[in-house]
Formats: sequence, structure tokens, C-alpha cells
Amino acid sequence: MTNTMDLKELTPAGAPTIRYEPLTCSIGAELFDVDLADVARDEVLFAELKLLLLEYKVLFLRDQDFSRADHVAFARRFGDLEDHPVAGSDPENPGLVRIYKDLDSPAEHYENAYHCDATWREAPPMGCVLRCVETPTVGGDTIWVNMVEAYAKLPEQIKEQIEGLRARHSIEASFGAAMPIEQRHQLHERFPDAEHPVVRTHPETGEKVLFVNAFTTHLTNFHTPERVRYGFDYTPGGSELLNYLIRQAAVPEYQVRWRWTRNSVAIWDNRSTQHYAVQDYWPAVRKMERAGIIGDRPF
Repeated sequence: MTNTMDLKELTPAGAPTIRYEPLTCSIGAELFDVDLADVARDEVLFAELKLLLLEYKVLFLRDQDFSRADHVAFARRFGDLEDHPVAGSDPENPGLVRIYKDLDSPAEHYENAYHCDATWREAPPMGCVLRCVETPTVGGDTIWVNMVEAYAKLPEQIKEQIEGLRARHSIEASFGAAMPIEQRHQLHERFPDAEHPVVRTHPETGEKVLFVNAFTTHLTNFHTPERVRYGFDYTPGGSELLNYLIRQAAVPEYQVRWRWTRNSVAIWDNRSTQHYAVQDYWPAVRKMERAGIIGDRPF
């Protein structure tokens, strides 16, 4: 892993106080002896945790037995929280989305695809705080992917080819696909497809991030004389390139896999990662609660 900062230099109080352990060579660290309810009220601890998040991209903790109000209060330290147009929010804690999965869960509430949350928004979330309320004895893990590493390891000719390319991201073609046509069209009217760069720049670290995922439908500026010889070339050419880029999230060397336990928590940087919730636990039940933090427009 390439360190983006010196934690000892940038921690306001000097030497780091949070004990942590990297989980892979590419992404993820587990924190120990930390109570997130306390971090929400402690400027120094929060600053240190945020630096760790920027470096490791997803942080994990166990035994976080806090209230929903504490969950929301901690997540708000990063910024305002967003609602979800399909899943909705807890009525008493706006911004806290309940993701409760069983055999009767709606078909459009799938998570078992590599995705970066809500890239169908003009300004996708900056990050998320996810707590496990109930988990199967076996199964129900979640995988996170370092998309900075995925970009860095692309062949140079691919990097040159995708420089300046942009792509569309759609809620209609993902969450809306299982809806009746009228409801799907209404969803599209509320959230028109967003267009983002294929390679975004992380606003805090300056890292380049491969920024296409399961919500991405097509490249919008691929069909140019420099890339396409004849008109019928552009669809397969653009589609094959996009599919190749999306598949980079499935490379194990860029991943970390987390086994949930009750009251375990994951905090991730949505700008530089993707994740995949493995649905291998039926008929068991998996209950999660997530707070998503409003982000900025990718550039």
C-alpha cells in the first residue's frame, strides 16, 4: 500500500493514539479499543480516524454497542447525511437506512454486485458508516475494493485510452429495473442519469480512482474519429472497454473481505472504493444499518 500521508505528523495531538492493524497489503485496517460514540465527541480522535480512513480506505471495528442516535451523530462528523429514494430512512433518525435482508426482501434491493454507492447521483456519497445488527452464523460477508490500486495497475495503453472519457450512471437501470414501467420512469425523472469521469481525482488525497461500477451503463464520449473507424464500431468497442474496466473490481489483490459479527462496523471512503455484499446466507436473516454521508461532484 502506498501511504498518502504521515499519520504521526498530521495527527493534531502528535503521536497516534488509535491502535490498528492493516488487514491486507492493499486495503483495510481494523481498529481496536475504540468506541465510536466517544470518537464523535473527541476532535483529536476523530481527526486521527479520518486520516486512517484516507490511508486504508475502509476501517473495521467490533463490539460497537451504540444507539442509532450515536450512529447518526458519528457519521455526521464527516458531513450531512443523505436519504435513499428506494430504501428510505429510519423515521426517528433521518439519514439512517435499514438494510434488512431475508427471503421476502424486494428484488430491486440487491447488493451483490461490485458497486460504489449512489454514483447515479450528481454528487455521490463521500462515505458510509455501516453497523451490523444481526448476521447469519455463516455467510453474509462484505468485500471492499481499492479502486486507486485498480487504476494504478491498469496497462499504460489503457490509461491513455480512458484519459478524458466520461460515463453515465443510472438508478433507473439498476434499482428501477425490477419496478413497473411507470414507477421506473418516475424514478428516472427524479434522478436523471448522472455523468462522471471514468477516472476521478480524490479531492483530499489527489489519488486517481477508476470510477465505473455496476451503476455505469455506457461511455458517453467514446465515439470520436480517433477511436472509431466506422459507425458500427462504437457500440462494441465502448462496451467491451467499459466491461473490462468494471471487471477490475473483481481482482482479489485489490480486495479485503470482512466477516460480520453483531455490532461490528465498517467505515469506508466511497470515493475510492467499491464493495460487494455476498448473498450466500439464505434462509438466514442479515440486518444492517447504514448512514451515508453527502459527497461532492467527481472531477
